[in-house]
Amino acid sequence: MRLRSVGIAHLTYNAAMPRGGVFDVSFLILSSLAVFFAIVAYLKDPSLPAVGARNGLALLWFIIPRLVPALILAGMLQVVIPQETVARYFGRRSGLSAIFMASAAGVITPGGPMVSMPLLVVLSNSGMALGPLVAYMTAWSLFGMQRIIAWEAPLMGWHFVAVRTVSSLAFPILAGWLVTLYFHE
Repeated sequence: MRLRSVGIAHLTYNAAMPRGGVFDVSFLILSSLAVFFAIVAYLKDPSLPAVGARNGLALLWFIIPRLVPALILAGMLQVVIPQETVARYFGRRSGLSAIFMASAAGVITPGGPMVSMPLLVVLSNSGMALGPLVAYMTAWSLFGMQRIIAWEAPLMGWHFVAVRTVSSLAFPILAGWLVTLYFHE
């Protein structure tokens, strides 16, 4: 897979992360699973595949109004945040402080994957090193404040939240640090 750079006004978009085309491995796996379960649903009741397709399309109409602005926001962040700044504070030579800052940013990033994933792509394309990227994603996955406040605390209680968060506080930093040790960019 070739990496390419496309000039955008005075900025350069760097497709640093190799991505597949439309028919990449994840597309093929998801499509195969959809077809497999459509067959299973049909064998159970011939009307079920249509019900499943309607349910899936209803989810699509729920996601699109959130995904489109999130992707546009990601593109705007890419052209507003200077790549030099991201590279200076979070690049390959940024050290452990970048991993701590990325971990903190992961904790406070609101929303679901429609917000965090486009932001992660922007940061990667802007020069953020793998260690801070992994620390950010790990912290967002483990300690997303919106999930803790909306789901965990009401359903499991604050004692559970405290035990879970304290017992896993080191994971984002450890993950980012291990990446810097073993995966050289």
